[in-house]
Amino acid sequence: MKKVYVIGSLNMDLCISAPYCPKGGETLAGSGFIANEGGKGANQAAAAAKSGAEVYMCGCVGADPFGGRLVSALDDAGADTRYVRRAEGVSTGIAVIIVTGGENRIILDKGANAALCEEDIDRALENAGAGDIFLTQSENPVKIVGYALKRAKEKGLLTIFNPAPADPAAAEYFRFADIVVPNESESEIFGGKEKMFSAGAKIVLTTLGSRGYEIASPAKSRVYPCIRVPVADTTAAGDTFCGGLAAGLARGETTEEAAAFASRAASVACTRRGAMRSIPTRQETETYRGE
Repeated sequence: MKKVYVIGSLNMDLCISAPYCPKGGETLAGSGFIANEGGKGANQAAAAAKSGAEVYMCGCVGADPFGGRLVSALDDAGADTRYVRRAEGVSTGIAVIIVTGGENRIILDKGANAALCEEDIDRALENAGAGDIFLTQSENPVKIVGYALKRAKEKGLLTIFNPAPADPAAAEYFRFADIVVPNESESEIFGGKEKMFSAGAKIVLTTLGSRGYEIASPAKSRVYPCIRVPVADTTAAGDTFCGGLAAGLARGETTEEAAAFASRAASVACTRRGAMRSIPTRQETETYRGE
């Protein structure tokens, strides 16, 4: 089985449910507040580890209690955190999440995620080998993300890029990605899959929410359905998909096989509240039967 290297963000998620998003100047009663370990990088690393992969996480947290809590949560999920750096003088990244009608709206403060540097990348990939899996997102500085993708390709890793949140500048680095994994709104920001292919993407795997996902290459595309589940919270569903995809590919599965597993894991995550804590294990994913 190949190793999985995840380079990305670590955030503390402060999540609350509300009947709707408040208007300017409005105070609205919410419910179910939780402080949950998250961040797209950390969530994806946890998802890959819970799905059975040997995972190495690289990122930055602040020298504060939230940073320690995030590292401990990743350790508990089974990820190796030796490449997570405690940055001095900055706070750990924060995500404020409002959940309305099962959908989430997120406000980010990057904090220590902005401190990730090329030296962190080089250290994390030093022992990576050809055929290992590399996974990254866009919550760190886009130039550092691009550097990481380039270094991973130079070392012969299979690279997965989840360009979220969407930054048009990230399209410059699609040529270093074997698989680009946007959601529908992110795909629109990048001009659709044809534009992404023109920028160098080899496979575009678009998540479609409750409609499933699409696997597309320049020659063909196909939409696959997902299982039906009672939705409690979609937070981390996309991250669960990406981590599950990486784990499946690390096991030697085809893109189609790995994506089917990833979709199932993401669906199970939607039945639970929270970010990292909502991510299922491989056994939970494989035994869940849906509605």
